[in-house]
Amino acid sequence: MGFIGSGQIGSTIARLAIEAGHQVVLSNSRGPGTLADTAAELGPQAFAATSGEAAAAGDIVVVTVPVKAFPDVPAAPLAGKTVIDTCNYGPERDGHIPDLDGKSLTSSELLLRYIPDAMLVKAFNNIFYKHLLSLARPAGAADRSCLPIAGDSAPAKAAVTEFIDSLGYSVVDAGPLADSWRQATGTPVWGTPYGPYSDEKGQPAGEDAIRAALATATR
Repeated sequence: MGFIGSGQIGSTIARLAIEAGHQVVLSNSRGPGTLADTAAELGPQAFAATSGEAAAAGDIVVVTVPVKAFPDVPAAPLAGKTVIDTCNYGPERDGHIPDLDGKSLTSSELLLRYIPDAMLVKAFNNIFYKHLLSLARPAGAADRSCLPIAGDSAPAKAAVTEFIDSLGYSVVDAGPLADSWRQATGTPVWGTPYGPYSDEKGQPAGEDAIRAALATATR
């Protein structure tokens, strides 16, 4: 697993991935030296690298950066790869992007413009990082939660579903990338099904709850 960005959600996915037996290669915008402590804490299956190296190393690569940083994502090493986009657009942080403000594009479709040869899947953008860590459950558990994913490539969706399953979650297919707005910031499926941020343990959200939340989203 390669990681372009290693903030709260990225490092949480990395932690779950290591617990599931994956190796992770972490990167951020400040260089691998700034990730030495994180990699050491995560253990021998974690490595720090440049973003280009992380992109090249991963069988699946997680992009978890501010939307304003999309132009800096290395396109060439991501060609032909399954890429997970966890990113949420926030004008107060990213500045105003007309295509996103006007809703002619989703943020995932915007990212795809910068990495056009990748197979992009939207995932992990709708859950608080502390809930992501605490709600993981083994397959078959009655209180296993679901995460929505959106994408245009069936093989990429299958690969991401398998990866998410290994972390302790089931998946709800939310449709193509053009429909990924249904899980964007402020929608019914964003955060709410898993409980308030004040409850760090969160509450399980099964398939019915996630499908209902997606269905009630408006744009």
